[in-house]
Amino acid sequence: MAKRILIVRLSAIGDCILSVPVLNALRRNFPNAKIGWVIERAASQLIQGHEALDEMFVVSKKTFKSPRQLLAFGKTIRAWKPDVTLDLQGLTKSSLIAWMSGAKDRIGFHRDQFDGREVSCILNNRLYRPESKHIVDRGLELLKLLGVDDSEVSFELPESDDAAIFAERTIRTSQMEGRFAIINVGAGWASKLWPADRYARVARHLGEQWGLPSLVVWSGDQERSVAEHVVSESNKHASLAPPTSLSQLSSLIRLASLFVGSDTGPMHLSAALGTPTIGMIGPMPIERVSPYGASHVGVQNLPLLKTANRKKDCGPMLSIFTEHVTQACDQLMSRNILKRAS
Repeated sequence: MAKRILIVRLSAIGDCILSVPVLNALRRNFPNAKIGWVIERAASQLIQGHEALDEMFVVSKKTFKSPRQLLAFGKTIRAWKPDVTLDLQGLTKSSLIAWMSGAKDRIGFHRDQFDGREVSCILNNRLYRPESKHIVDRGLELLKLLGVDDSEVSFELPESDDAAIFAERTIRTSQMEGRFAIINVGAGWASKLWPADRYARVARHLGEQWGLPSLVVWSGDQERSVAEHVVSESNKHASLAPPTSLSQLSSLIRLASLFVGSDTGPMHLSAALGTPTIGMIGPMPIERVSPYGASHVGVQNLPLLKTANRKKDCGPMLSIFTEHVTQACDQLMSRNILKRAS
């Protein structure tokens, strides 16, 4: 039985969140093992302090550009003496970290369109080809190479006291004590962005149809400009959120009745926290990246794009019209009202 297990999932934020069920499954099945995680700084604040995790190794993107820094980081990982690594990212940089760790067993994906890419199939020495489609389920399937057949999905993300206080104060300041929705306007790729005017119409619909005000969240100056446009066109049904860290955003999402956003980290965070979530899925397979769980709705219209165009072609997102999203809102709001009534 492995005494030390090292998860390697560096980025992106959403994918790191979708890897947390693997962490929890490892803890359930190896309660006495030491479990570590190599992760980039952006996502680390959401995982830091997780009760299933013993050690976190935070690596900078700059580390991979400096041979000296990379060797030093590899020495740190090697000193931890992992018995097995789980490469949930399937890229050269993640499999290189696994290889540098000195672990005898380095588990990863067989090569396919999205997993086991670049040289990861060479550096990882135990490969598995999952049958599931969704990232969450595919990660859990890798554990079969450790003799674990566990499909239970749990996230149990930690919450800091400071972030919780910030969220409560923000809601009071925005006069949204009670039910409210969160609208997230940002995304990591241009092809995952949805037009501001459509978000504004969704905010108006939620306010007029359900009496539900919206808090529009953002990150960076460009997203703030988009968020301000959504607020200005919402007919006073939306308010602009203050600047937030990821941990603060997490606490805000915990208090919300509904979340609306595209395929990006905050959307997957919302689904993981159990807030009813609507995710607009553009250039990726919906069966792979939809908000995970029966309480959520993924919306997609156009068929998939070729790999070369996924980060550039906005056609799939633009094919999702306001009525597609408002119908999904109505579906989740009706479901939640019936649940509260029962």
